[in-house]
Order: sequence, then structure tokens, then C-alpha cells
Amino acid sequence: MTLQAVLLPLFVQVILTFVVLYMMAFGRGAALKTRAVDWHDIALGEKKWPQRETQFANAYANQFELPVLFYVLTILAWVTRQADLLFVVMAWIFVLSRIAQAWVHVTDNHVPRRGAFFGIGGIVLTLMWVIFMIRILLRA
Repeated sequence: MTLQAVLLPLFVQVILTFVVLYMMAFGRGAALKTRAVDWHDIALGEKKWPQRETQFANAYANQFELPVLFYVLTILAWVTRQADLLFVVMAWIFVLSRIAQAWVHVTDNHVPRRGAFFGIGGIVLTLMWVIFMIRILLRA
């Protein structure tokens, strides 16, 4: 696989993270500007943010959980020459599940649907790691 094919899902995941970050930032700025929240109430914690801003904050925080393992695996798979078509297809499934999960998180926040997308991504990423580990260990 080409470097571009391997890294494109990773780039999309990074873009998702930045999109959620800036949407959260703009929402929080608007909440402060309209006085929906007072900065004194959020200075030492974030419990007082309005629901919409909290949804974006939670979606943003989620981008630093499972995706961290995805970033590491993508780099390792490239360096060890294990990034093949199966890897890229699974990477896209993982990233698409993350996009879907983030979308649900910042829209209706339907927990069963959000959890299903999270679960799909978690299972796919687990399989990616298992395949990677087996391939590396069998090469040794």
C-alpha cells in the first residue's frame, strides 16, 4: 500500500478531532458571550457548561481515547511494513465509526446508537491490533 493510502484514514481522524475542537470552542465562546454561562462558574471545572457545549466537549475528549491506539498502530504498521489492503480497509471502518459516533454525540446523543458505533470501532481496532501482533510475532 502507498503511504498516502495508509495515512489518509489517520488524516481524516485528525481532521475530525480538529473539527470537534473548533465546534466546541465556538460553542463555548458563544455561551460565554450570550451569558448562558458565566466564566466564574467554569473557571475551576466544566460542570456548568450548557448541554450542547458539554456534548461537544465529551465528543472531543473521546478523540483521545481509542484513536490514540489507532495512531500508534498506523505508525507501527507502516514502519514494520504490515500496512496492507486489509489494514487500510479496517482503518477506514474504524475512522468511519468514529465519525458516526462523534456525529451522534453532538446531535441527538442517543446513547445506544452512540455505543454501537463506539463498539464497532473498538472491535475493529482490537482485530487490527491482534492481526498486527500475530503477524509480527510469527515473523520473529
